[in-house]
Amino acid sequence: MDLQSQEAIFRLAQANDPKELLVLLGAPDPEAAEISAETVILGDPAYAGALAGAQLGLDVYHVLDDDVKADVPDDVWEEQIGLMADVLDADALSAAVRSMHQT
Repeated sequence: MDLQSQEAIFRLAQANDPKELLVLLGAPDPEAAEISAETVILGDPAYAGALAGAQLGLDVYHVLDDDVKADVPDDVWEEQIGLMADVLDADALSAAVRSMHQT
């Protein structure tokens, strides 16, 4: 997760009730998805960005997660996500993000 995204998430979490926020990740590989999920839940593991040491505990999902797909209209899904859903391993990406929910 880049430093600008960390800063934006940090500002949003400060300005809003973190329980009212949801982070959707679009990382293309499980390792990146897991690290990004860790960053918004437990803080930046590299201690390089605005979320270093910031345990926000935000809800986070991968955009390819079945729960997310169920809430997106079919036409929007196809236009915005469809192709990537066909080439990425949605199960592995969702599992990587879910693994951070148990920490």
